[in-house]
Amino acid sequence: MTIETGLLFARLLDGVGGGKNLSWDEVKLWQPEQGVLWTHLEYTNPIVRQWIDKESGLDEITAGALLAEETRPRSLVTGNGLLLTLRGINPNPESDPSDMVAVRLWSDGTRIITTRRRSLQAASLLNEAIDKGLGPRSAGEFVEMLTDLMVVRMGDVVDGINEQVDDLEESVLSKQSYELRPLISELRRHAIGMRRYLAPQREAVSRLYNERLEWIGDLDRQRLRESADRTTRFIEDLDLIRERAVVVQEELISRLSEKMDRTMYMLSIVAAIFLPLGFLTGLLGINVGGIPGADYPLAFTIFCGALVVIVVIQIWVFKSRKWM
Repeated sequence: MTIETGLLFARLLDGVGGGKNLSWDEVKLWQPEQGVLWTHLEYTNPIVRQWIDKESGLDEITAGALLAEETRPRSLVTGNGLLLTLRGINPNPESDPSDMVAVRLWSDGTRIITTRRRSLQAASLLNEAIDKGLGPRSAGEFVEMLTDLMVVRMGDVVDGINEQVDDLEESVLSKQSYELRPLISELRRHAIGMRRYLAPQREAVSRLYNERLEWIGDLDRQRLRESADRTTRFIEDLDLIRERAVVVQEELISRLSEKMDRTMYMLSIVAAIFLPLGFLTGLLGINVGGIPGADYPLAFTIFCGALVVIVVIQIWVFKSRKWM
């Protein structure tokens, strides 16, 4: 990476899977007859912005799309040129799955320009494949391989979220609600965030294999269709994850409600038992004359025994009516 110029790497494809590294000056001097050129740029760099705006020969709409701060996946064909924006998984280990990294691509079949702000694993893997002679042989194959690499790693993330939902479903009967609630909310947020980008990405990729660009071959279109189908499956999995998370949350709420009902029921039973006892002790505890048994030595013992009998009778009545 050339930090000063914003050039991450530039490769001149040799048509058989390999490619030559080019410097920034060689990129500026490139001519179509030399072969397909791939230029990968850091779009926040002032030199890159100046080159794309003024020196690249791109129209205003394309240049603006390659330099856009926020963008959603889309594809746009103008003449023989393709403008494509895709989202991929953030490669950082502690990153949020829904915090997806964007790559912006433009190609006319002889030149490929990709821009990004954050590290993009798919571009690095593609560059390594070129070093090994296993890279794209044409611009059409480049688009197909980049799209496939962007999609492949999503499968690992979606499968990981699925496994977390499986664990939640198994632990909903054993763990406390305060432990599960944040986990459920986090999984739903991840699923919603990923689907936000995958749905338009599916449409963008699907549109590619229907476009009749002369530099995208039939085999490339078939592989793009496979990437679109795989993205569709991921979207369906994310929808299922959200539904399963809702079911787990409903089960958790049901457990909490059942526990609360059981607690309130026991409190009601206790209150019903002590209600007459409290009435009697309160009645006999008033400080006025004429209280029965006030001068009788065994009055307190008899009264306590009467209270015990009342409790026994109450419990018998409750059980006979199946209230407890």
